[in-house]
Amino acid sequence: MAPTPAEVTEALRPVQDPELHRSIVDLDMVREVTVEDSSVRVLIALTIPGCPLKAEIRERVSTAVAALDGVDDVQLEFTSMTDDERAALRQRLHGDPAATAGSQAAHGHAEGRAIPFADPSSRTRVLLIASGKGGVGKSSVTTNLGVSLAQRGHSVAVVDADVWGFSIPRMLGVDRPPVLIDQMIVPPEAHGVRCISMGFFVDEAQPVIWRGPMLHKALEQFLTDVYWDEPDYLVVDLPPGTGDIAISLAQFLPRAEVYVVTTPQPAAQQVAQRAAFMAEKVRLEVKGVIENMSWFTGDDGQRYEIFGAGGGQVLADKVDVPLLGQVPLVPQLREGGDDGHPIASVAPDSEAAQAFAAIAERIDVELAPTRRYNPELTII
Repeated sequence: MAPTPAEVTEALRPVQDPELHRSIVDLDMVREVTVEDSSVRVLIALTIPGCPLKAEIRERVSTAVAALDGVDDVQLEFTSMTDDERAALRQRLHGDPAATAGSQAAHGHAEGRAIPFADPSSRTRVLLIASGKGGVGKSSVTTNLGVSLAQRGHSVAVVDADVWGFSIPRMLGVDRPPVLIDQMIVPPEAHGVRCISMGFFVDEAQPVIWRGPMLHKALEQFLTDVYWDEPDYLVVDLPPGTGDIAISLAQFLPRAEVYVVTTPQPAAQQVAQRAAFMAEKVRLEVKGVIENMSWFTGDDGQRYEIFGAGGGQVLADKVDVPLLGQVPLVPQLREGGDDGHPIASVAPDSEAAQAFAAIAERIDVELAPTRRYNPELTII
């Protein structure tokens, strides 16, 4: 016996929109279901015309309907939401900050929207990945740490705050830009990690020549206008050094945890400590040190400490935090960053991927906050 339209709709309830991670039924994307004998026709309203994940939605819907008893044929048709429907969807998902009577709803932090991760009730852990200088593999660490946290079952988002040297989209292998739903930016996802970056908005070969106020505004928009959907972890790839962006993020994200990346040689360690001391100056907690490029393992099985040894431990001791791990120097780690195949994802059994997995576990378990924030509890 063929299913009823109501039974088909119920079977589609577990199907999620791949960008918004919500049921397509709850999002009102299932507009019409008709059943004739063993043939089922479903009309789906996409959030935007030309939705980049239309093929994936088609596959998910077809699979769910075809699994029902009595269904031999599934026919899908697509339309798209109207402007008013997109505005209603954005308001339901992203909300509107309080606006003055008669004014338009605000969309950005400067117009009134609060940064969700700064709210004491937010359950998102914000990890700032910092370094004193460039060239230590900070972005590679950010990318693979994010993937490793996602592999532990967490929802993970990455903000590429290195406005001048943005590289996260390339390293994650993101091949499409964000989707805009009524001024709500929906970030693309790859390897289980969502990300936003200046690389989506400027030509890769063009320099970003901005002063502090423009950088400050861009970071506000990354944190407020993007639909992050309260991830478990927000990993932020900071630019090297102790400039405007680091100071702005300290203001925006007062509960963030700082993790400093260094390489083993003393010169790099001495520069990296400036990033740690800067975090303390702006009242952010440094939680750990990650040493990158620690050694190269040759074909003979011998470890060669190309960049020296001990810098990570010296820095950790100096700022009184643990050395969370040492990541070996391997060609596949560099190659994965260049071609969008993070080693933590494509070679999880490799020496480097195992190092990232161990670091992710320590951050997730050993360094988990002991204080719990609850907006319903007040002290009187």
